[in-house]
Amino acid sequence: MRLRLLVILCILFALPATAKELTISVEIPRINVAEYHRPYTAFWIEHEGKVTNLAVWYDLEMEDAKGEEWLKDMRQWWRRSGRSLDMPVDGVSGATRAPGQHTLAFTDGEAPLGKLTAGEYTLIVEASREVGGREVLKIPFQWPPTQQQVLNAQGENELGTLSLTLTP
Repeated sequence: MRLRLLVILCILFALPATAKELTISVEIPRINVAEYHRPYTAFWIEHEGKVTNLAVWYDLEMEDAKGEEWLKDMRQWWRRSGRSLDMPVDGVSGATRAPGQHTLAFTDGEAPLGKLTAGEYTLIVEASREVGGREVLKIPFQWPPTQQQVLNAQGENELGTLSLTLTP
């Protein structure tokens, strides 16, 4: 019995992963200004007019949830879905990030990505910074991926390089 269980476990763990993945890498650039504030950043995908929120980074620690008041400064995200959400959203909301490279990974069929149908999608990343600017980057992509792809967009101010890696 134990040998049979061991063989089954070996087979299961030796199988290659078949889950499709979407990995986002974003650079938050260091901006040399007297009063630096980390940007609020929203990540979402759109397909046929529907929005799937992947991540929203904002100031979670402000007293009386004051950080939520500034979410509307990410205007595109706010108009498309932000104003209809009750923040914080489990698995989506998170703290702002310091300058540097940050990675988010999502697996098809798991929250918050969900089960994506085949078609044309757009990854959208919007960043807004107090006493700073606002920037939106978009990367169109096809789902499901048939081969590994790396798609890029380049920011100018609030965002640096944005990469989307699709893994079949």
